[in-house]
Amino acid sequence: MKVSVFITCLVDQLYPSVGLKMCETLERLGVEVAFNAAQTCCGQPAYNTGYREQAHEVARATLRLLAGELETSDFVVVPSGSCTAMIRKLYPTLFAASEELRAESLRVGARVLEYSEFLVDVLGVEDVGASFQGRVTYHSSCHLLRELGVGAQPRKLIAAVRGCEFVEAEGADVCCGFGGTFALKYPDISAAIAEEKAGGIERSGAGTVVTCDVGCLMQTAGMLSRRGSEVRCLHLAELLAARTQDGAEPNA
Repeated sequence: MKVSVFITCLVDQLYPSVGLKMCETLERLGVEVAFNAAQTCCGQPAYNTGYREQAHEVARATLRLLAGELETSDFVVVPSGSCTAMIRKLYPTLFAASEELRAESLRVGARVLEYSEFLVDVLGVEDVGASFQGRVTYHSSCHLLRELGVGAQPRKLIAAVRGCEFVEAEGADVCCGFGGTFALKYPDISAAIAEEKAGGIERSGAGTVVTCDVGCLMQTAGMLSRRGSEVRCLHLAELLAARTQDGAEPNA
């Protein structure tokens, strides 16, 4: 199988290790991975902020690029529920005025998958051969859970990691307070939500919290740090690439 990866803005600019670890694991599972360096943003920041014309322009370029990638790849795999939801669920709305673009967005979107759903639902893999010692909990990002309905897949992957004790945190499916530009527009509300999230994680007794969106990762890690917590935050791709038996650990 061959896939093209859509790396996303936040991964590219702030957490490049997430993209690298995802590709590393995919290749270890026998998947041929392609990356088109011409990719930019999916258009979600502009769309969510109300700049529909600008979002349309950015999204149209991405749609064209992904359509081209799918001529030679079976799927597009994304390390983000948020960006996957934008492409799969919101592109048809954004391009509703054009029958041609809307049809293309539906065709492309059907083959754009978030990382954990690709592993579990397409490859049929839960144990990817990862090893990580410690108690781990999981935060369900809003777009991944509510727009894509992906909740069980990441948990199955985490539970299958050797040496990992998976525990649920209270409020695991509650927002972390990031919400992209929401955190900038309403910082006090965002911080209050993040406080609740961090508290639930700490009470779980886990030493590591995993999520599938780096926006949530950044928000949660920031709040835990401000609270003086020793809980580390990892993207799922980093956990699944862990090899503690070889002395190597994922990037924090």
